[in-house]
Amino acid sequence: MKYPDNIVELGALLPDYMGFIFWEKSARHFEGTIPALPASIKKTGVFVNETLANVIDKVNQHDLQAVQLHGKETVAYCTELKSELKKLKPAQTQIEIIKVFSILDDFNFEVLAPFESVCDYFLFDTKGKLPGGNGTTFDWTVLKDYPSSKPFFLSGGIGLDEMDAVNEILKTNLPIFAIDLNSKLEIEPGLKNIQLCKDILLFKNS
Repeated sequence: MKYPDNIVELGALLPDYMGFIFWEKSARHFEGTIPALPASIKKTGVFVNETLANVIDKVNQHDLQAVQLHGKETVAYCTELKSELKKLKPAQTQIEIIKVFSILDDFNFEVLAPFESVCDYFLFDTKGKLPGGNGTTFDWTVLKDYPSSKPFFLSGGIGLDEMDAVNEILKTNLPIFAIDLNSKLEIEPGLKNIQLCKDILLFKNS
């Protein structure tokens, strides 16, 4: 999300999470102040290979409830970040860490094991020219080999046309925690089509 009025409009639909990209090279780069949102929405900062100090600064500045790491962050980085985030809030309201991994046609799931203890969720997105927001889906059949019980976000070019396939994969035993929606619901980068967002929520609940 990028534009204040649009953020407030979408907030009225009560998504579980709302993302704000703090990677300056992104067309969706967020600057300014996040408007007041319902308490149930977890404000999520999206970072790409950012310094720990800057991540903590943004968490404090915007009162973020989750951090999404979309770069080549290491296990050591996540471990230190988790330690620093624990200092900011009481244990019952710990800030979540979501580590992103990009997939196209195949993926070595062995790389996930060291991250399990230092991340709350994984997110699987489509490998493309940019770290995210490329608007395309990856081959979801790859996920049949997912070896973990760690819950994950499914991402990558998901819109109304993909919802039948989404509902099918949700019927599997995969620990899918959430569906990440972005580019397929946009008028332009960072500006969501509110009617499309309403339509996809109606589809999900039908």
